[in-house]
Parts: sequence; structure tokens; C-alpha cells
Amino acid sequence: MTVNQTSPTVSPPRQEAAAPPSGKPLARKAKKSAYPYWFYLPAAAIYAALFLLPTFASFIFSFTRWTIFDATFIGFGNFIQFFQEPALVTGLRNTIVYAAVTSVLKVVLGMLCGILLTSNIIARGFLRSVLFFPVLLSTIGVGIMFSVLMDPTKGLINQVLGVVGIQGPAWLADPAWALLSVALVDVWKGVGLATVIYIAGIVSIPQEFFEAARVDGAGSLKTFWNITMPLARPATTTVIILSLIGGLRSFDLIWAMTQGGPGFASDVIASVIYKQYQAGFYGLSTAGNVVLFLIVTAVILPLSILLNRKEVEQ
Repeated sequence: MTVNQTSPTVSPPRQEAAAPPSGKPLARKAKKSAYPYWFYLPAAAIYAALFLLPTFASFIFSFTRWTIFDATFIGFGNFIQFFQEPALVTGLRNTIVYAAVTSVLKVVLGMLCGILLTSNIIARGFLRSVLFFPVLLSTIGVGIMFSVLMDPTKGLINQVLGVVGIQGPAWLADPAWALLSVALVDVWKGVGLATVIYIAGIVSIPQEFFEAARVDGAGSLKTFWNITMPLARPATTTVIILSLIGGLRSFDLIWAMTQGGPGFASDVIASVIYKQYQAGFYGLSTAGNVVLFLIVTAVILPLSILLNRKEVEQ
């Protein structure tokens, strides 16, 4: 107050800086903070050509009976026929079971392996490489390899079980075991990726939390429950969403190992769609793809919003 009264020449510049005329400086600042529009064009063109256009084309062709040369609009006929498909109910149930089993096992095993491989064990880097190696393998190759290993009479797995007095089941030929066997192979192949995500989440937790817990006398279980689990929540969210998406649209491993059999025992929605393509029902198969897209969206979108909201609240 005293300064303004005794030095009136100082106040005008301050008023100009605090109240810019007509907001023009703010507009210039907003323009400078964004990329120019031409910078987005290459990515936008690729996105439109490779993702938007095929998606809209699929929705359009799902309402038609089409071949390579012509298409006839039939409304919801493909969707009605698809939901009357005898194998669809089994495929839908198997898809949900397969996605749930693989997701739960990848979350549990990935977190346990992540905790183990962030400890001070010997050859930690080598063990991480060994665990991640199946992720790099071809899915078809893995399916063929385990088809041989799971052979009920000549397979190595049943021979090893026989040594310890256990009679192994017909892993891929028994309808009660076929889907679960493929799911276990899927977990074996994908748990390395889940572990890497958990390792990244665990090592990002500040060490001060663990030191404070140690000073307070917290044991391993309390430290895991109160520090590691809640602070590794972003990693858990990522693993759940990725595993569910992979499980709901899984096809290649199932086709390589059982081709949906025996009967329809391991059929999932994706294999049902593929069989319709093989039979030449392109419109029906496209409608199945649209249904699969809607199912994945209906499951993943609310779950993602819920998990991310809890993460923010926490």
C-alpha cells in the first residue's frame, strides 16, 4: 500500500501484466501448446484406412449376404441365423470360461513370479529371460508341440505322471479336459508377459514404503497385502484387461490343438466364426465378428472404467 502511494509510476506496468486486453496473449499461448494440424494427418490417414474403414465395412456387410462379386441386403437375417447356430451357445460359454480361467491364472501367477523375480535371488536376469521365452514362440508351434506332449498314450506328460503312479487323462480327447488343457497352455505361454508388467509395477514402488514397513515390524504377508498389492494396482489392471481381451478373442491356439473338438467341447466364438467362413457363409461370419466385437466391448469398457476409477480414488 505504502509503495503504491509513494511511487505511482510503478503501478501501471503491473496492471497491464495482470489484465491482458481482450485475452489475446492466452489465445496465442494455446496455439503454441498444440501440434499443427498437418502433423496429425499421416497417423489419421493410416488409422482411417486400416481401422475405421474395415470396421464400418464389417458393420455394413454383416447386414448382407455377400460373395466377392456381389452383395444382397437382408437386414438382421445374418444375426438371427447366427444366434440360432447350435454351436453358438457352447462357444459363448466356452469363451467366457476360457477368458476367466486364463485371466485369473495370469494375474495370480504373474504377481507371484513378479515378486520372486524382483527379490535378490541368484541368476535373476536369467530366470526372467527363461520365463519370458514362451511369449516369443509361435502360437501355432506351441499348439503343435503341446498336442504331441499331451498325447494320452505316447505323450511325455502322461509318461511322467505314470512314473509317479498317476494315470493322466486324455488331455485333448476328453471333452471334460480339452478346454482346460488349452487354457493351461495359454497361461504357460502368456504368464511371462504378465510377469514383466508386474515387475515394472513393483520396481516403481518407492523403497521408502518397504523400509518404513520393516521399521514398524511388518512381516512379509503384511508388506505384500498393505504395500505391494495396492501400489501394484495399475499393473493388475493392465494384466486383467489384456488377458480378458486375449481370452475373449482367442482362436489360434485352440484351433492348433483341438480345432474346437472333440465335438464342440472346446469351440469358442472365434472358432465358430471361422467354421462359417470355411463353409462359405461370409455374411454370417461377418455378423459373428460384429457380435464378438460387441461382446468384447461390453465386457472390457465397463471393467476398464471401473478399475481405473478405483485406481484414481485410491
